[in-house]
Amino acid sequence: MTDAVAPPAAPDVGSARAPLTAMEARLKKRHRAEVWFKAQGLLAITVAMIFLVVLVGRIVGQGYTTFQTHTLSIPVYLNPERIDVADLEGVNYDYIVAEATMKKLGVQDDDLGLTSGKVMDLISRDFGFQLLNQLKADKSLIGKTVTVTGPFKADADLYFKGEIKRSTVEEDRKLDNQQLDWLEQLRKDGSVKSGFNFAFFTNSDSTEPEQAGVLGAVVGSAMMLLITALIAVPVGVMAAVYLEEFAPKNRWTDIIEVNINNLAAVPSIVYGLLGLALFINWLHVPRSSPLVGGLVLALMALPTVIIATRSALKAVPPSIREAALGVGASKTQTVFHHVLPLAMPGVMTGAILSLAHALGETAPLLMIGMVSFVPGVPEGFTGAATVLPVQVFIWENASERAFHERTAGAIIVLLVFMIVMNAAAVILRRRFERRW
Repeated sequence: MTDAVAPPAAPDVGSARAPLTAMEARLKKRHRAEVWFKAQGLLAITVAMIFLVVLVGRIVGQGYTTFQTHTLSIPVYLNPERIDVADLEGVNYDYIVAEATMKKLGVQDDDLGLTSGKVMDLISRDFGFQLLNQLKADKSLIGKTVTVTGPFKADADLYFKGEIKRSTVEEDRKLDNQQLDWLEQLRKDGSVKSGFNFAFFTNSDSTEPEQAGVLGAVVGSAMMLLITALIAVPVGVMAAVYLEEFAPKNRWTDIIEVNINNLAAVPSIVYGLLGLALFINWLHVPRSSPLVGGLVLALMALPTVIIATRSALKAVPPSIREAALGVGASKTQTVFHHVLPLAMPGVMTGAILSLAHALGETAPLLMIGMVSFVPGVPEGFTGAATVLPVQVFIWENASERAFHERTAGAIIVLLVFMIVMNAAAVILRRRFERRW
């Protein structure tokens, strides 16, 4: 009789299933955590985009009307009995234009001149300057009728844009019902035209809102930024190259690196105080000039340029250095012929972004006197100038309502300026990447 072979024992399904279930639970938990992390990231991006859209929408919604203006064309008779050829600048051209406007409206001035005063509150003083300049160029116009075209006063322009409404209580608006009736009459007879506000880009600052523009501020910003770039970029790049490629790693270089990182976090107004003490009080650089502004912003931009350049140099693979040294190149040739060209996209990006950040600074420029009223374009690097951020600050603190509209318009111009600089950084980076 033979022993029967026992059948193999059945596997313990329950014991093998238990660890598998635990592993699946852990996997599901990790997957849920990953999904939740992605959701948090998308939520953060969505919130940031909402805030960005609200900010830009608010600025555009308040400032887009700046780029629209309403002009008046009026025929003016240059009465030779009212104009002294020997003293053209002594003539009250504003009143002459007001008389021509009253004639067009079919109204007469009263004994106290209240009617003409109300009319002059509607039309810009630019009309008078135009007449004066035309007579200076051609005195034979005296005794003739000339047609001049110019802007309305700021409040009248705001009425045409819908910012001032007739439904508002008369005591709560600057223009009374009679003035609004005159504006409607001028619009109905075709004397009022609307169009793009080119004067906003061709005029500089003015005490009259309708004549104020950003030309002086744009030129001042460009001149100041040129000084900043000529100082901060080469000095910052060379300092970064020395610290990263040539400087020995010891206690002194560690102290320098820590201080550079600390300087990048110093509030910008501290650089303004430094510029006031160093450049103005000690070196006697002209106050409120593009030169002193560029020097101050160069000090502020230097740490950022150095840090960005060092990061770009560190990103270059060590094999590039080893290969150059292996074929007999010197340390200087290795750095400037191989390492720095490969790091140039990052260097240019960091430099342009630091300059764009410097362009938007206001606090240090206020400390060196660039808050002054400058009605024209800077005469040079040592002449009085203003810049776009300071121009925004000045207009926002003005009492006239029309200046607040121009504040938003200047912010739009500043944003466009910065977008162009950031786009230039991207284009330069891609061009260098394709080249190398």
